[in-house]
Amino acid sequence: MTTTEIALADAKPYHHGDLRRALLDAAETVLERVGPGGLSLRAVAREAGVSPAAPYHHFKDKDELMLAVGKMGFTKLNVALAAAATARSDLGDRLSDIGLAYVEFAQEHPATYRVMYDCARRVDAMPESEEHDKSGFAMVKDAIREAAGGGISEVDAHLAAIAAWCAVHGLAEMSGFAEFQTLKAELGGEKEFLRGVLSHIMFAKARHH
Repeated sequence: MTTTEIALADAKPYHHGDLRRALLDAAETVLERVGPGGLSLRAVAREAGVSPAAPYHHFKDKDELMLAVGKMGFTKLNVALAAAATARSDLGDRLSDIGLAYVEFAQEHPATYRVMYDCARRVDAMPESEEHDKSGFAMVKDAIREAAGGGISEVDAHLAAIAAWCAVHGLAEMSGFAEFQTLKAELGGEKEFLRGVLSHIMFAKARHH
């Protein structure tokens, strides 16, 4: 970027109350439309309706933008899981509802979901401790503890939560496989299929610990 471009960006008034958030929303829109390969700071600026130089006020490059999009994706996922965790009072239903919300989020935001997990492999993408306590993973672990009625050690609860997360992540990755279409039709549709699989995942039986 030239000095002239930066100067023009500084001179141009922004029409967003929160430019960073507007850029992240625009990045998610571009990402879901054209995939990671088509995402660039220039494309995001165009989508947000700001100058090509504007994103550089918040992100030094595409890599930093992708990391921010990944973190925002996990925040949105946590909100979806939190809503699912409080929708019904039955503990067994709660675990199933959390799993269903996870898979549906992955299905609705496939490109963002992929970026989230690409970012999750990076140390600098790890949440702060206070954020981690409110994460979707923490919600799963809490639900497993409650379902077990307190009769589960912290280590076992953690391992069970990892197993549950891996299982649901696998379901999210595989739910669109063509070979499942016949079974989905027999069960009555996509959601019925997902609930059926979730009911057979081991973490849903944590109440028996």
